[in-house]
Amino acid sequence: MRKADLINQIADKTGIPKVDVLVTLEAMFKEVKDVLSQGENIYIRGFGSFITKKRAAKIGRNIKKNVAVEIPEHFIPAFKPAKEFVQEVKKLKTVKEGQPNPDEEM
Repeated sequence: MRKADLINQIADKTGIPKVDVLVTLEAMFKEVKDVLSQGENIYIRGFGSFITKKRAAKIGRNIKKNVAVEIPEHFIPAFKPAKEFVQEVKKLKTVKEGQPNPDEEM
């Protein structure tokens, strides 16, 4: 599902105009980015948490030049689903067509 599909589905279920749904979703996405970039976490009961994880400094390798590169410590955004969310997804029997299935070998 793409963002446009999500907007259409929300608009159909709620009766809110698509433009208003788009503005609301964009505002939510922007707020999540802003809050996480300030080092704070967002907790949404029954859905999950948007958190920042700290990655330790390490030595990487540029394989083209075969040179060691120091990668400084940094933070990355992450999402941790709530238990209720995980339980609903576990009930899923198949992956819909067009979706990658991680269980299948390539």
